[in-house]
Amino acid sequence: MADRWRTVLLTWSIGLIGTASVSTHHSVAGQFDPSQPLTLTGVVSKVDWVNPHIYVYLDVADEQGVVTTWTWETVPTAMARRAGLTRESFLGAGKPVTIEGIAGRKADLHLGFVYKITFADGRYVQLSAPR
Repeated sequence: MADRWRTVLLTWSIGLIGTASVSTHHSVAGQFDPSQPLTLTGVVSKVDWVNPHIYVYLDVADEQGVVTTWTWETVPTAMARRAGLTRESFLGAGKPVTIEGIAGRKADLHLGFVYKITFADGRYVQLSAPR
């Protein structure tokens, strides 16, 4: 009887872990609007190099000098590395970068999904193709 309960508990635990990881992932089209292309130039203030996606925080100044921080989501870390993007790519804080992508579905969140990052020296990394 104890073996049966261990099996039930193990099965339940695996199911719970699997459900948690699936429920936290989302499609690009679910959170971002492919019909809303977005290109912004600013200074990278922070990078969260985490799975399942990298987040780049871009400080963008408007015409009056008011800075808004945009959160840009990228492809998973392994895909970014294959495209040539590394954590070290973002060294040299204070230099402008231009990010091309699509806007989030909720404009007030200042959120976007990255297709391409162009650095101040002209080099760029294409992370995904426009949809």
